[in-house]
Amino acid sequence: MARDESRFPCGTDVYAARVAETIDSVLVVFNPGSTGDADARSRALRDELAAARPELSVELRPTEYAGHARVIAREVAAGPGRPLIVSASGDGGYNEVVNGIVDVPGTGAAAAVLAAGNANDHERVTARRPLVEAILDGRTERMDLLELCLGDAAPQYAHSYIGFGLTPVVALQIEEGGKGTLREVLSTVRSFWAFTPFEIEFSTGDRKRVDHLVLANIGEMAKVAELSEDSRPDDGRFEVVLLEHRPKWMQVAIAVKAALRGLGRQPATSEFRFTSCGPMPVQVDGEVSDVAAGTEVRVRCAAGALSVVR
Repeated sequence: MARDESRFPCGTDVYAARVAETIDSVLVVFNPGSTGDADARSRALRDELAAARPELSVELRPTEYAGHARVIAREVAAGPGRPLIVSASGDGGYNEVVNGIVDVPGTGAAAAVLAAGNANDHERVTARRPLVEAILDGRTERMDLLELCLGDAAPQYAHSYIGFGLTPVVALQIEEGGKGTLREVLSTVRSFWAFTPFEIEFSTGDRKRVDHLVLANIGEMAKVAELSEDSRPDDGRFEVVLLEHRPKWMQVAIAVKAALRGLGRQPATSEFRFTSCGPMPVQVDGEVSDVAAGTEVRVRCAAGALSVVR
């Protein structure tokens, strides 16, 4: 069931708050080729749930290609009942499931993540308790999403963050250089020294040269960096971390501060707009794509857009 985008233009709030409901089935979506042992972790979750609540339907569904998790989530969300769709993955795989659910307005489906990826920022920051305990409790709650509109393109949604500048550049280098602690460090260093700032223009006509712009629904990213000390994924706002261009040694100092002490309180808003002055990459929950020069970029908080178990 495809989402009719003409019914949901960017900026339209179609998510009405609902009273928490309990789930009636569980579908675990996993990538059998995952480096995070998603297959084994999915089976372990199924076995724990079966032992604790045999009457609860739990199904495992492997993905077969990139984007398949979104297709699976959309199909299940369009069906009857109140299914919980669990993504056994990292942030990128969970993003597919989230977008598949949002593709179906008014769905009774909820989402959850079983950490089985590289960074797992969302699960690490937002989980209140072990996933098995949360599923057995069964009650859902609402969580915000970030809605990204690039020009006239259909909106896409992020559960954790949208990053411009160093964030996607480093991500691309890590994908090319390989994941793993030492390789990630080397890739990050190479990206950092080769990076050049990008320029954005606001509606007032003001322009800024920027090293780093992150619009964050959670307070941490990249496993160690604390972006904001008071960020919440359900407050109807997101934090804006905008670092204007400065010498490399100052960038290093800020990165060290983020890793060791955090960046402190950051400004929060429900909407952020700018126009790209040149081509630049964007990272949405770990997945990188390109933004063309002259593109109007709009990010809005879709308050309470997703039903979750955590």
